[in-house]
Order: sequence, then C-alpha cells, then structure tokens
Amino acid sequence: MAVVIKYVVERNGVERMTFTSKKDADAYDKMLDIAESMEQILDKIDVALSEQQVETLALEIAKNKELFMTALKGNKAQVEKEKKSPISKAENVTDLKQA
Repeated sequence: MAVVIKYVVERNGVERMTFTSKKDADAYDKMLDIAESMEQILDKIDVALSEQQVETLALEIAKNKELFMTALKGNKAQVEKEKKSPISKAENVTDLKQA
C-alpha cells in the first residue's frame, strides 16, 4: 500500500483543488486570495458587471498579476503569444469541480 500526501485548497468550506506539492497548493491559495481582493475592488467600481463576470475577471487578473502590475506601473506590458499562467494545471493537480 502506498502513502500519498495530498494538499487540498479549500475556500468557504468548498474544496477547490488538490495538489501533491505544498508549494503548488500555497501558490494556488495565494492566487485565490488575490482574486478575492480583486472582486472586492471590482464591486466598488461603477461598471455594470454581473456577479459571475466580476468573479471571472478577478480570477483572470489574479492569474495574470505580473502583466497587470507592469501595466499599472506605466510600463508597456509585453504579452506573449502563448500566455503561460504561473498557476497552470500540471500532473500533480486535480480539479475537484470536474471530478
């Protein structure tokens, strides 16, 4: 029998993702924290967005935070043809929504 260590990222009582690496789990959790903060900011902006749109936009901003930080600093953002998210699905990740 093999022993497998799994790190589960849980948000509001809901399991979001499972990782086999603590580093990956921590990075994903931090990205969710950033997305949550962005949602709060977007809720205060006077733009007509649905709750789902705000959530999706906040998550995408969190996934691409370096790109947004560069733009907000006034530097021209360099967008790669194939954007690579720092939090990408890998062999050691299980999406619990699809399971």
